[in-house]
Amino acid sequence: MSRFSTRACALVLTIFTPLAGATDYFVATNGDDGNPGTQNSPWRTLQHAADSVGPGDTVSVRSGNYVGAYLETSGTSSQPIVFKAFGSEVPSITSDNPTTPDGFNLEGASYVTVQGFTINGRSRAGIRAVLCDHVTLRGNHMDGNATWGILTGFCDDLLIEGNVAANSGEQHGIYVSNSGDRPVIRGNTIYGNNAAGIHMNGDGSEGGDGIISGAIVENNIIYDNGPGGGSGINCDGVQDSIIRNNLIYDEHASGISLYQIDGGGPSSGNSLFNNTVLVASDGRWALNIQDGAVNNTVRNNILWNGHSFRGSLDISDDSLPGYTADHNAVMDRFTTDGGDTVLTLAEWQQATGEDMHSVVATPTALFTNAAADDYSLSATSPALDAGQTLGDVPTDIVGVARPQGNGFDIGAYERRATSNVDPIFEDGFE
Repeated sequence: MSRFSTRACALVLTIFTPLAGATDYFVATNGDDGNPGTQNSPWRTLQHAADSVGPGDTVSVRSGNYVGAYLETSGTSSQPIVFKAFGSEVPSITSDNPTTPDGFNLEGASYVTVQGFTINGRSRAGIRAVLCDHVTLRGNHMDGNATWGILTGFCDDLLIEGNVAANSGEQHGIYVSNSGDRPVIRGNTIYGNNAAGIHMNGDGSEGGDGIISGAIVENNIIYDNGPGGGSGINCDGVQDSIIRNNLIYDEHASGISLYQIDGGGPSSGNSLFNNTVLVASDGRWALNIQDGAVNNTVRNNILWNGHSFRGSLDISDDSLPGYTADHNAVMDRFTTDGGDTVLTLAEWQQATGEDMHSVVATPTALFTNAAADDYSLSATSPALDAGQTLGDVPTDIVGVARPQGNGFDIGAYERRATSNVDPIFEDGFE
């Protein structure tokens, strides 16, 4: 797989069917805000569209460069407001919206979809959505924004799907903050960000209960993040959530972290299933669990580290209660004290009774071609059929059904059982 390939995040974009009473509007660079906003007589600016729409309206935007938009109007559950690219065209937001230093800003605007925009080089965030619920951000491409690709706050029932969030200058690719519950972060490609790839933070100091609960983080490709700190997937005050089928590689801090700094409580009660995590030689630990983050479950993961002495797991003593782990492919390095004492897998098993069916394995043995960032499983991989059967992970990162062989494979990719497959999947990537 090419380092900058996004094939594994191929999208099936939703087709929106207008409801009774809804209006289809259009925006184009040759339009005029004095026009009626029809396809043949479009508006010129996104902000005029944002000031004009109501529940059920769809705004289709033609290719070209635009000033961003600030939206305060909500749709409803049956009549969402949709801003989307027209067909296969690619509209670009090349200037901040008139109110905040962001490209697209949803301020208290619920039941809204933003889909198919390129938003690069904005002064703060590519897309910002706060004090809202049931927002969908799908298929947008954000690169080189000053602070974040996507920032959300106090936003329940959020869907962030199939976006590219790259090269954020100060912080994270995707930042879900302020105790917004039930976010779904799915199928995104996130790379080159200064801090975390995905950061979820309950932000107890900002009000609310400080807890993000019921999150689903799945099928994301996350790499080359964290030179300024953070993790591929960073969780502060995240509880009762599932993190599955993510590919995380070449991370310069930690792979996945569960902890509490500003969250309203420890990151407890989470399930980490079938992730492939590889930390770079300048990174920390593949899995980092701290600050009384208890009752977490770790199954079917690949946890590897290119560092000279760090390894698969750093878990604090106060996070061990209720911790269960098994059927993982790991290094021979575990610690409960930040690396001052390092245990082999056998010593870890004896000390804790965990990982009794886990195996020590290297990228060369596990993957088709790790040197080329192809993390599909080789035909002789020790991860084949070595996982635990998990009802919560019925498919792999590209939608292949599990299991294909005699059992679940370990890691994000399930190797297909036959060679008679669609060529699009032959290298393990979509």
